[in-house]
Amino acid sequence: MIDLRSDTVTKPSPAMREAMARASVGDDVYGEDPTVNRLQEMAAALLGKAAALFVPSGIMANQLSIRVQTQPGDEVIVESRSHIVRYEHGAAAALAGVQLHWVNSARGILEPEQVEAAIRPKDPYNPTTKLICLENTHNSGGGSIYPLSTIEQIRAVALARGIPMHLDGARLFNAVVATGVSAADYARHFETVSFCLSKGLGAPVGSLIAADEPSIQKLRRFRRMYGGGMRQAGILAAAGIYALEHNISRLKEDHENARRLARALQKIPTVSIDLDQVETNIVVFDVVSARGSASEIVADLKRAGVLINAVGVNTFRAVTHLDVSSQDIEEAGRIFATVLSEK
Repeated sequence: MIDLRSDTVTKPSPAMREAMARASVGDDVYGEDPTVNRLQEMAAALLGKAAALFVPSGIMANQLSIRVQTQPGDEVIVESRSHIVRYEHGAAAALAGVQLHWVNSARGILEPEQVEAAIRPKDPYNPTTKLICLENTHNSGGGSIYPLSTIEQIRAVALARGIPMHLDGARLFNAVVATGVSAADYARHFETVSFCLSKGLGAPVGSLIAADEPSIQKLRRFRRMYGGGMRQAGILAAAGIYALEHNISRLKEDHENARRLARALQKIPTVSIDLDQVETNIVVFDVVSARGSASEIVADLKRAGVLINAVGVNTFRAVTHLDVSSQDIEEAGRIFATVLSEK
């Protein structure tokens, strides 16, 4: 089975498992796990921040970052199809007591004028805009990359209004590898930055938040409040260290495979796809004039040996990752051609 549903399905390699088995551990709630501490130091250095915090998931990383920078009743500006909006179960309202101001955009990339227009006026009636969240790369935008110049312009708006910024960088290193812009150059425009270890980097679990030291101390307290305090977590952190040391540069292979798959899909008469929009490891395409529903197409592809997700009535998403080889992509292309031509 060729699994293209998400890069979250990656499994730790034998070498990563060996690193996990050999990890030195301690009680991380006490700050005494040496492997967790080393991972946090590595993450902080990569992002050019003073400190970092290891958390169980990307959702927790985003929600803690919102919580530490807002108060109940505040408002947070987000893109309307962002992960925070679509895939986090209303956590911002439930856990931080904030409301989200959704702003529509093309492929998940907000323009500075849109952000400025979304900031609430200071009057007795409106909620207070307290945070701006961006996502890079943007999942629902098809792995789209935020141009650094756009981030800089949005940052200028935020600074002029005294509003902090959070970056959901779950796939930040895909943007780094695709553009050559360093993680630190992206991160310096945000008070908090999160990135995920368990997607393209191939670790089994975990994300990190990088920020200044006072914020990390507050985040540590909220992490435990949210149930994210872990004990001998060095076993997990060792996988993250291995991922940062070995699996960043190889993301280029995933991007190449995504382009290879997109070219194969482009040849299928029933498929509509824009190659220019395949920037990283996510391929979004439409099946046009097809007989059968999206769920039926997904089921037919599964029977033929390929797993993908439907993300709309006629829209599908395929994600390349380290457990999918170029040979797998060639085979997937043949399966897509057979199944979708039949449709």
